[in-house]
Amino acid sequence: MLSGNRIPGLNFINLFTFHNTPFIEPKDDQKSQRSTDTHKLKGHPKQRKDGWMEFQFAEVSAGANGTIKLHYGFSFHPNMDYFDLVVEGIEFRPFDTSTIHVATQSRSLQVDPTNISHIVFGLLGTTKAWHYRKPYIESWWRPNITRGYLYLDTAPTNDLLPWSLNSPPYRISDDNTKLLEKTKHVAPIMVRMVHAVIEVFREEREGVRWYVMGDDDSIFFVDNMVDVLAEYDHTKYIYIGGHSECISSNQIYSYDMGFGGAGLIMSYPLAKMVQKNIEDCFARDPYLNSADKILMTCVNDFGVSLTSHQGLHQIDLHGDISGFLASHPKAPLLSLHHPDQVDPLFPSMDRAGSIKHLMKAANVDQSRMLQQTICYQRKSNWSFSISWGYLVHIYENIIPRSILKIPLKTFKPWYLNSHHPFYIFNTRPVLEDPCVAPHVFSFESVNINENEILTNYLRVVPRGLPACGLAGNHSANLVTKIIVISPVRKPNLNGKTECCDVINTNDARVAKLIMRDCLDDELIA
Repeated sequence: MLSGNRIPGLNFINLFTFHNTPFIEPKDDQKSQRSTDTHKLKGHPKQRKDGWMEFQFAEVSAGANGTIKLHYGFSFHPNMDYFDLVVEGIEFRPFDTSTIHVATQSRSLQVDPTNISHIVFGLLGTTKAWHYRKPYIESWWRPNITRGYLYLDTAPTNDLLPWSLNSPPYRISDDNTKLLEKTKHVAPIMVRMVHAVIEVFREEREGVRWYVMGDDDSIFFVDNMVDVLAEYDHTKYIYIGGHSECISSNQIYSYDMGFGGAGLIMSYPLAKMVQKNIEDCFARDPYLNSADKILMTCVNDFGVSLTSHQGLHQIDLHGDISGFLASHPKAPLLSLHHPDQVDPLFPSMDRAGSIKHLMKAANVDQSRMLQQTICYQRKSNWSFSISWGYLVHIYENIIPRSILKIPLKTFKPWYLNSHHPFYIFNTRPVLEDPCVAPHVFSFESVNINENEILTNYLRVVPRGLPACGLAGNHSANLVTKIIVISPVRKPNLNGKTECCDVINTNDARVAKLIMRDCLDDELIA
């Protein structure tokens, strides 16, 4: 009931009534002998169909600017005892939906933005592989900051103990023998991998919005992960993943399947649903021999489809993937996978050292990591293509962005005996043509000051070709170093890439580029 005591601008609700005190009732399918006779007064608690009680505590109208500002709180009478009071939520409803328009957003109430503490990682590995895959995970794992576990098939061997504080804490995967007998599933290794969803959900639930499942060779970019997941409503059933780069892999499995090494991301409600129903999923499809497909089938059968993201990379490729990474899609980089199946990202380093080196740039600015920016030096007819934090290419010709954004085919498909077309994206051939073959400069170091980030790139090897005669014979052979200057702030998220300018230097061996927002009608060609 509305209290008789008033303070200007404040309304008080008395949750205690001396007659016909309402109770939270069972739902319709539960038996009860309790009466729900309550007063029909504004402010008096009334029973909802879902069993909760609710009361109206205010009637408000929007101001001239269309906004409503409310402050609410709870206080308790000093001479009364209270117990079992649970506040589930607050709702805003229009008086008359036929005459009042209520503007809604994706969430009914403003909540604090998603941060790294809301994300839990579940990583699947083996004790044997951890000996050489450990550096991959430690390159991005942040002790006492990132949440999650590494699930091993057996207890760590003595040479892995004491367990490194720079690694995720480990758990031994559950013994699924009885589960396999009950469901008659034919793939125990795949069941173990999918069952990890249950195990990580069991370990970490408080304050969790997202579960990210990966392998012990999955490299995640957690700052970008936070920014991307903050754009989604974590209260909904959401399943995010990436496709394989190869057509054959997607055809063999499914285009509606997220490939697990790239990272499978589930919102809390979806993970909870999987945890509750996973045994039924195993039993319904006992012959599926792919963990990713088992999970996809499970969530699909509950009405949830894949939300694909171009920043999740399975890397179903072999060989030199520099051509692929140098033309990264216009999407935040979220993951890389299969580092053992490709050449080291930096030819002068081994695979583990290459990943560690790449993370030097990522730890300074993940928002620009591998993002492609293109600019031109018209006087020399040069095109510069920056893959921030990784490579810079110089072309001795003016080449439009529509061409440069297509990856150079420096790599091979996952299935070497597959047939053309190989990839889910277009590719450019690698040619010994001085007008289309790039000079390649590799990331060397990064420095940051108050307003700018400087990344330095050094020539990998001489190109070994003459100058491009069609563009005026302006050779870039003298350039040995490129300095890229970018703002400390994140890029402008207006739907466009960043642009850059070439800054004149007194040293022909050094090229300097400065990144900036593109102008409204600026042509990158």
